[in-house]
Amino acid sequence: MVNQDDSFIREVNEELRSDQMRLVWKRFGRILIGIAVLVVLGTIGKVSYEYWRDSQASAAGDEFLAALTLARDGKKDEALAALGKLEQEGFGSYPVLARMRSASLLAETDTQGAVNAFTAIAKDTSVPQPVRDAARLRAAYLLVDTGTYEQVSAEVEQLTTPQSATRHSAREVLGLSAYKHGDYARAKEWFDAILNDNETPRNVANRAQMLLDLIAASGKLSS
Repeated sequence: MVNQDDSFIREVNEELRSDQMRLVWKRFGRILIGIAVLVVLGTIGKVSYEYWRDSQASAAGDEFLAALTLARDGKKDEALAALGKLEQEGFGSYPVLARMRSASLLAETDTQGAVNAFTAIAKDTSVPQPVRDAARLRAAYLLVDTGTYEQVSAEVEQLTTPQSATRHSAREVLGLSAYKHGDYARAKEWFDAILNDNETPRNVANRAQMLLDLIAASGKLSS
């Protein structure tokens, strides 16, 4: 008798669950179908976007490498044209890389034009900060030979703080500019700052020490 009662209760429960499911489906079936469709469409969209993004990045990468090949082969005008197209139509980080490479190519024949190009990159807030800092350094190194100490300082002195990852190169270019313009006291300050920083790369420290030795041996600091 007990088993029959249990069996009867189970059947009743199953019927109730079945009725409840029918009621739920009747009330919310369209909503559930809509949700399922949205999930499927969202998945398709995500996969499609990722495929498109990867395709675009791959194509831009191929164009960038082709432009570098043109530059390496001495076809500067063609390389600049290819890089200019990539600046306008490239995907991801390639437009910025194209701008940097274009400025580097320009430096071979037009130093001031290259300085202006690097400075424009450095001031572009849409460009990642590490790239902007690198552009500042490139402009400053070009200005060592063609500009004043003040021009070099305007580009990179802000990068000399202890927190800056580019402080070593920034201090070096400032020291070089001061040395070139005969300001040996200021040059010594920058070279000393390089040597007193325990994180300075060895090659930068060696160059700073060499220039300090030259200053000391020549007596220029006292003259």
